[in-house]
Amino acid sequence: MAEEKCCEKFKSKIGGQALIEGIMMLGPGTGAMACRLPDGSIDVETWKENNGKSAPWYKKVPLVRGCTSFVTSLVKGYKYMMKSADKQLTEEEKNEAGEGFFDVIMTIGSILGVVLALGLFVFLPKFLVGLIPGIKTMRILRSVLEGIVKILIFIGYMVAISKMKDIHRQYMYHGAEHKTIACHEAELPLTVENIRGQSRFHKRCGTSFIFIVLLVSIFVMCFVPFTVTWQRVVASLVLLPLVVGISYECIRFAGNNDNVFTRILSAPGLAMQRITTCEPDDSMIEVAIAAMKPCIPEDKTEDVW
Repeated sequence: MAEEKCCEKFKSKIGGQALIEGIMMLGPGTGAMACRLPDGSIDVETWKENNGKSAPWYKKVPLVRGCTSFVTSLVKGYKYMMKSADKQLTEEEKNEAGEGFFDVIMTIGSILGVVLALGLFVFLPKFLVGLIPGIKTMRILRSVLEGIVKILIFIGYMVAISKMKDIHRQYMYHGAEHKTIACHEAELPLTVENIRGQSRFHKRCGTSFIFIVLLVSIFVMCFVPFTVTWQRVVASLVLLPLVVGISYECIRFAGNNDNVFTRILSAPGLAMQRITTCEPDDSMIEVAIAAMKPCIPEDKTEDVW
């Protein structure tokens, strides 16, 4: 069935992340995490945020705000991903595992994930392209080829993990998050019926941001004169804050404008969302509503992107 898409009447600051059997939403003044517990109930946690008009300077200055938002998202994403996973365990399972055991396992898994990401997306593309005879003297071509390899690895990785049952469910929650934000931006009541008809694709999604990071990194690396693989790896890590800062401004621009350029810029990320978002069931939409409602500020002017 072709999904309907209601008209967006404004662009909200509220963004979110799919968790394990749950969703985290971050609003201008409040953050919330809603999780479906093993007994079927929905557990909601809220906390204070400072993303509105009174936000500190580093959340407002171009380029700087992209880096701070990226780091904050990673830290909070990890924290509440662990919390959501913990909520899926019964007291008996927690007692059998021992206090702190699950936290240790999640921490080790996260460290291994970072190492894997650096290996796949930083080292491997530069290593493989560096094997091409004569490529060292062609800086721009090398940067473009490294970027293409990085994008292919990224797409392949996302497709591969989407086949896993737990990840597929997380992608369904990701779809619920997007559809709920779209309903809010269409200024419709947050009901399951209204949300069900929204699009699961959103221009300001984290998937789109990552894809823009990959594209911007190609451009930035074209100016790096180093030819030795390890030097290019170090350079890409050092330049990561700049790449993230530029990418954030690009996605803000694409989110605030609708023209030929922004449609082209947004197209790859929206296409990737066909992999990283799936149609949710109604129970997932209920969780998204529970996470969204506490984040909507009383003063609507605080909620303008």
